[in-house]
Amino acid sequence: MRRLLLSTAVTVGGVCSLLALKPHQPAGASAGAAPTRPGSVGTRPGTPASGAYTGDVVDTRYGPVQVRVTITDGRLTDVTAVRTPSENERDREIAGYAVPTLTGEALTAQSAHIDTVSGATYTSEGYIQSLQSALDQAHG
Repeated sequence: MRRLLLSTAVTVGGVCSLLALKPHQPAGASAGAAPTRPGSVGTRPGTPASGAYTGDVVDTRYGPVQVRVTITDGRLTDVTAVRTPSENERDREIAGYAVPTLTGEALTAQSAHIDTVSGATYTSEGYIQSLQSALDQAHG
């Protein structure tokens, strides 16, 4: 009986210790700060040139995705989806809710380091890749 109580107490203590562990953050990372990807507007040396830049066409499982960005005074001021999957009503529905969310996140993040939209993974990944290629063009 004592062994059972002792082993239960040790097990509970071990589980609590594991749950109390926090993920390691790299040196210099602040809590809540999103890591940046190379090539994002704020991480490359120099200021991106003002203008409009069209990203690469990214072929996804459900169709092509392409975006155009506008850079003004070194800031990402607009992202427009030029092409999105639209072969059927479901593709148009997914793009209809995913693209505005992705655009808002890109403008807030000022980079292509944004999360994918749940339920629109392929469209999100194509959007992010095309966005990154447009930002790369802006940096020359």
